[in-house]
Amino acid sequence: MAGGTHYVNNADFLAAMKEYKKSLREAEEAGEEKPRVTPYIGECLMKIATHLSYKANFINYSYREDMILDGVENCLQYINNFDPDKSNNPFAYFTQIIYYAFLRRIAKEKKQTYIKNKLVMDMPFEAFELQEQDEDGTFTNGFLDFMQQHQGFGPNNPEPDFLQKKPKKKRQEASLDDFLDGIKE
Repeated sequence: MAGGTHYVNNADFLAAMKEYKKSLREAEEAGEEKPRVTPYIGECLMKIATHLSYKANFINYSYREDMILDGVENCLQYINNFDPDKSNNPFAYFTQIIYYAFLRRIAKEKKQTYIKNKLVMDMPFEAFELQEQDEDGTFTNGFLDFMQQHQGFGPNNPEPDFLQKKPKKKRQEASLDDFLDGIKE
């Protein structure tokens, strides 16, 4: 924030969102296709995502650009859910959407990294290691040995939480009478 100015002016952003929602309603009433998001709204979403990615908990990821694009994509997906009559803070609304998109991307990348490392751990490299002059099998690849021994897999290290299936919670069926009985008491 240079000179006390914000990178996204919330009042201007709110006015743009109100205008967009108005054009969206008009298009629905006329039976037309949804209007495109204005360049200003797109620019605001991009700025919010980019600046959020500079926070300490997101800055060092190598896939930060993917996180930004996921955040903007999620904002565009849920832009019609923003209601200017209920909230006058589109900056906070879209920041929260972007924040959770970042967390989903990080979880997805951690899962992919785990799978890649598990493949390295389980891969039989013997067929690739031996060379013509190493028929007696004395040649070993130190890097591959290190990778396989230090991946953190094994009996002492359980699988990460994201690989464990969570049981779905069953919804209890209740009748209207049960509900009304609960209110009367």
